[in-house]
Amino acid sequence: MKILFVCLGNICRSPAAEGVFIHLIAQRGLTEQFLVDSAGTGGWHVGHAADHRMQAAASRRGIHLPSRARQIELNDLESFDHILTMDEDNLRKVKGMAKEFGRRSTATIRPMLSYAKSSDNLEVPDPYYGGAHGFEHVLDLLEDACKGLLDDLIAPSIKS
Repeated sequence: MKILFVCLGNICRSPAAEGVFIHLIAQRGLTEQFLVDSAGTGGWHVGHAADHRMQAAASRRGIHLPSRARQIELNDLESFDHILTMDEDNLRKVKGMAKEFGRRSTATIRPMLSYAKSSDNLEVPDPYYGGAHGFEHVLDLLEDACKGLLDDLIAPSIKS
């Protein structure tokens, strides 16, 4: 199963979602069943590691953020099974790319927080211009949504 997390610049929210999901699948012994990546709709930070504040917040939870920023590409829409976006703007951009790509776009595209069980938020807020609390809040939201996503993805294999 191939999962891609998408935000704007790929240095805060989507690499955090990637790291949280990797952490969860490792805890459940499912690492070999998933390929996980993240990307941004913008290309400003291509090649950069995750924001140091997000890395620090994740590290305090025992979560490593391994990726380097990259921009989403059209071929991601056929090479990934699921693409999860962090907010409405990025959802709109990815769906626009899917429309442009036509039938070759086979990924399921959904908002990340559609998998959250403990939050009514519709969007993962961008913590980039805020304080330390914003990074913690984003991680709380992503841990909840990543657990829901993983439960949803592995549920069919549990039933069979």
